[in-house]
Amino acid sequence: MAAFELDERLARDTVLVTVTGLCQLRVMKDGRWPWVMLVPQRAGVTEPFDLTPLDQAMLTFETNMVASALKTVTGAKKINVGALGNIVSQLHVHIVARSEGDPNWPGPIWGFGTSQPRSEAEMQQFIKALSQAL
Repeated sequence: MAAFELDERLARDTVLVTVTGLCQLRVMKDGRWPWVMLVPQRAGVTEPFDLTPLDQAMLTFETNMVASALKTVTGAKKINVGALGNIVSQLHVHIVARSEGDPNWPGPIWGFGTSQPRSEAEMQQFIKALSQAL
């Protein structure tokens, strides 16, 4: 059985916050939105249905837990959850806090504009607030 390895593109674009059980919780470096992702630590998994039934339940539980914490931290109007995987096939779930007036509201975030990196201070503040809400 192959060992779990994080796709290099996900590693490059994110910062590890913690391991939630099944998943790595990672923060996107793009600071335009409060944006995190969950990456199940299972080798070779590209679709939620590739996971065992227990892992599917854990992914749902962890997604809801993180989405709720993100909404608490940000006060967002809407939490968007998506597992697209068209470019990076490794299963990963995006969780994005959206609010009126944010870049491209109410349109999608994917493919919009240019990434704007968070400062180190902003990143650490966001990670701390999210960690406390979990």
